[in-house]
Amino acid sequence: MKLYNTASKRKEEFESLEPGLVRMYGCGPTVYDFIHMGNARAFLLFDTLRRYLEFSGYKVEFAQNFTDIDDKIIKRANAEGVSSAEIAERYIAECQIDAVGLNIKPATYNPRATDSIKDIIELIQLLIERGHAYESGGDVYFDVRSYPKYGKLSGQPLEALEDGARVEIGVQKRSPADFALWKSAKPGEPSWESPWGDGRPGWHIECSAMIRAQLGKTIDIHCGGSDLVFPHHENEVAQSEAANGCQMARYWVHNGMLTINNEKMSKSESNFFKVRDASKEYGYEVIRFFLLSAHYRSPLNYSKDSLVQSKAALQRLYTTLDNLTFISRNSDTESLSDSERSALNDFAGYREAFISAMDEDLNTADALAAVFDLARAINSAVSGGASREFAVQAAAELQELTDVLGLLYESAEPQSLDLEIEALIAKRQAARKAKDFAEADRIRDELQTRGIVLEDTPQGVKWKMA
Repeated sequence: MKLYNTASKRKEEFESLEPGLVRMYGCGPTVYDFIHMGNARAFLLFDTLRRYLEFSGYKVEFAQNFTDIDDKIIKRANAEGVSSAEIAERYIAECQIDAVGLNIKPATYNPRATDSIKDIIELIQLLIERGHAYESGGDVYFDVRSYPKYGKLSGQPLEALEDGARVEIGVQKRSPADFALWKSAKPGEPSWESPWGDGRPGWHIECSAMIRAQLGKTIDIHCGGSDLVFPHHENEVAQSEAANGCQMARYWVHNGMLTINNEKMSKSESNFFKVRDASKEYGYEVIRFFLLSAHYRSPLNYSKDSLVQSKAALQRLYTTLDNLTFISRNSDTESLSDSERSALNDFAGYREAFISAMDEDLNTADALAAVFDLARAINSAVSGGASREFAVQAAAELQELTDVLGLLYESAEPQSLDLEIEALIAKRQAARKAKDFAEADRIRDELQTRGIVLEDTPQGVKWKMA
């Protein structure tokens, strides 16, 4: 398996530090609002990469944090007249609802910044002891010039970063690019005791401390959106490696940005779409399908047309699965025929194409193409009827691959028809058997007015809601 490593700017063969085990971290949300489509793209990268690693035989220890103390959280809490903790709890719960809807597997660990204060203070103290951080007026800053490799992840030279850095009035820094590890307490803000006075942690140190506490000093994969490469991930690298004296992450994996109707997503432009809102109109699984329809590093444009097309494409897969479910229950033939055995053998080629695509830097777009090729082959094989055993095995082939992508997780079971509708279907079948086709057509039309569409197949009558 190859992954594009932001640190080396090239694809690299993936090899975990410990055979058979992957330690992986993904930057979670700052919980002051519902998650948006950009958040969802990053979270689905984490989830799909994890699923494929597990499919490939690895055990994955995955940590995704919640940033539950931040300027935006404090601002919203003050505006609503509630505590920061109340805002954080509210939107952690909402985030988890969306994660379940998107079929994102629960992380092994979900550390919170406010639960990690002790670890954060210990890490800051270590940085001070090693000459990489300093206290200034109750604040603590990382000294970027103490770490010669600063800028290696983003590829930006320190001189350019210092020239472009903004310095707040009254803040005493050794370099304009130095960043806060600890912020002194301010009125109306939550704070914790520390050796430098009451205050709260800076954003960047939180992730470094949580990774160190949950996964260790060196992890295999660190994921996140490309907008986090600088400054967040750059600062994580500097402070973690300066404190621990070793490499922080072997592979840095970043997803591309999402545009809205070909424009940059921005709250100021009123084109900032929340997952919850889109799910009400299209459903969570359609959102997941759409976000996986392009390679994770490629730009992806969000539009209503894209979601409509994703919904139609997803329905084609469900139709294939529904057909197989129906055949497995209603076919008069139990055992495989020679032609069915041959078809099942041929399906291995689609599985190989799927694996080849995923091995090539998690190319979900090409992997989906292999899934649709498999579905078309299945549809062709069962068009004239099939055995129950073939339907069961074909469904297993399809679901094995879609499970890796986290798709086809909604119930494929038909809805229960009430007794009156069932009686009408039976009556229509009796009319057909008696060659009373006018009556059979009348009943079919009546069912259509009730939103029931019938389909005559070699295995019997199938139905679906219109």
